[in-house]
Amino acid sequence: METKGNKRICVIGAGSSGLTAIKACKEDNFDVVCYEKSDTFGGIWWYHSEDISGRPSVMRSTVINTSKEMCAFSDFPPPSKFANFMHNTSMIEYFRLYAEKFDLFQHVLYNHEVTEVNMADDYESTGRWTVTVKNTSKNESFTETFDGVLVCSGHHIYPNIPNFKGLDDFKGTTMHTHSLKSSDGFEGKRVLVIGIGNSAVDAAVEISKVSKQVYLSTRKGSWIFSRLAPHGAPYDVAFQKRFFEALRSIDYFDFSEKIMEYFLNFKFDHEKYGLKPKHGVFDAHVTVNDALPNCVVSGTVIVKQNVKNFTKGGVIFEEEDEVTNIDAVVMATGYEIKFPFLSEKILKVSENNIGLYKFVFPPHLKYPSLAFIALVQPLGAMFPIAEAQSRWFTQLMKENVQLPSTPEMEKEVEERRKANAAMFVDSLRHTVEVFWIPYMDEICSEFGAKPNLWKLAFTDPVLFLSCLFGPCTAYQFRLQGPHTWDGARESIFSVWDRVDEPFKTCKRD
Repeated sequence: METKGNKRICVIGAGSSGLTAIKACKEDNFDVVCYEKSDTFGGIWWYHSEDISGRPSVMRSTVINTSKEMCAFSDFPPPSKFANFMHNTSMIEYFRLYAEKFDLFQHVLYNHEVTEVNMADDYESTGRWTVTVKNTSKNESFTETFDGVLVCSGHHIYPNIPNFKGLDDFKGTTMHTHSLKSSDGFEGKRVLVIGIGNSAVDAAVEISKVSKQVYLSTRKGSWIFSRLAPHGAPYDVAFQKRFFEALRSIDYFDFSEKIMEYFLNFKFDHEKYGLKPKHGVFDAHVTVNDALPNCVVSGTVIVKQNVKNFTKGGVIFEEEDEVTNIDAVVMATGYEIKFPFLSEKILKVSENNIGLYKFVFPPHLKYPSLAFIALVQPLGAMFPIAEAQSRWFTQLMKENVQLPSTPEMEKEVEERRKANAAMFVDSLRHTVEVFWIPYMDEICSEFGAKPNLWKLAFTDPVLFLSCLFGPCTAYQFRLQGPHTWDGARESIFSVWDRVDEPFKTCKRD
């Protein structure tokens, strides 16, 4: 690509992915502009009580399912005093501190909606893009030209609403978790929640606090993880380790899967509670919730089979003949991946199959100047993945690294699609499912940031042991490669200090 001066990069969205994308661009001295549709940063993590079309947000009570150390950006550990599993307000504060530390806010234009992204007239020789933006405050549109575009708008925007038999005849209230902000309005009602993912279970637990009865309908069941591992350690700090991942990857007899399932059943018998799935624990995205078993055992949540059909005043579940009366339905049925500002010539999505090389780059494009950030569903934290993908993009834009040929990338896309179909349960969200450690290694190896463990074994054996047997945090990916961080080694060693700090609130003799 031939451009004069610093490259101009457009970042779409100022959520967690957009902020770290800005940071990556600044590290390589790109001129970066971020267009944010709303009037705030933080994306889905900024709670707002209004149900605004096209703008997602968490519920008022939402707490993140990955611990602070495992979801931290690679060169910015969260404050030690922050809780290990942060409330959404703490998440916003973490993003604020991150943005202020690296001076990111100056690059964000709020109330600016990207309406169209097209190849520039000189794309064939430059790889540039034209971006049409609407200033919603002034109701004015304009078009800018950029050398590269990072799409960071996320994939929790367009709710997927299945076509249940009889749903149109149902007289009660119907909504998607996209619109659910709190349990307000469900007092004394009989509520059906459809789904078994994190959103579904969080909704069922929250609503059960005020409702007359909650029914949780699940087609396949799920393994329910607690946030707490043995001795109260965060589950991902305890289990997300390179050593365990290595065992899982060579475990042809699924011993590790059986051990994990035994561990999960030790807390409560999934079969007795009506939640045991037919699939193995590593074959689907995990559901993390500590309260659901208590709700089931106390009867405030009743687990049911899949919905057979709706009636005017209720629902009939599979393997049942009688109508269960309900007043409201909350669908936690996932999202459709859509980008209205892009034509199908640039990205065609079919049943959430996105056809991107390593879930980042359209393989048919001539240049790596358009990237999709955080368009994955990781078995682990999203924020470090978004950061790694953004770092890869900037190295490509600087031509320090290159993508393979189009045929090679298309082959990888198809092989990954088949692998995911064979590995995970058939579901819209599993089309973009990844295991965290292998995927982070895969992306970071593209630009030299994957830690060289063999070298560490000889040059820094203490660090080697910590990287292999300790929590696999994102700090490991700042030990080498572009823009290394001097604090990475110490941050790896001090993980448990920051994990323990929030508990020091009550001194006893």
